[in-house]
Amino acid sequence: MSKDVIQRKMVDISRYLVDLQTILKYSASDIVKDPLKLHTIERLFQLIVDASIDINTHIIASKKLAVVDDYQSTFISLGENGIVPMKFAVKIAPAVGLRNRVVHRYGDVRLTKMISDIKHGIKDFDQYLKYMSRFLEK
Repeated sequence: MSKDVIQRKMVDISRYLVDLQTILKYSASDIVKDPLKLHTIERLFQLIVDASIDINTHIIASKKLAVVDDYQSTFISLGENGIVPMKFAVKIAPAVGLRNRVVHRYGDVRLTKMISDIKHGIKDFDQYLKYMSRFLEK
């Protein structure tokens, strides 16, 4: 396993989180009215989730864990294998579904709800980084 790969992705996530939290200080209605803010939030959220999936798949491959069926399951695999608490894995995994709805415009994406979901769920990625740091220390 390459700790450097994971650490680089963690640095990326940290930077994206800082940028995202700056924009999330605005109200949902202000964000929806400003396409630049809205698209920036969408892209940063995508980058955060994608980098997390990259970390997960790197760990799964390097530890030769069972291959998973989808990206959401990468979080569950980490939980099942004690890399993150299972309760946390179940909590953060649905971020992949939100990412897919945002990026691919699956279904009816209500923008204010999407912003609210991102605002409430983004702190999970701070916790994710803490779990990854602990994992790397072992």
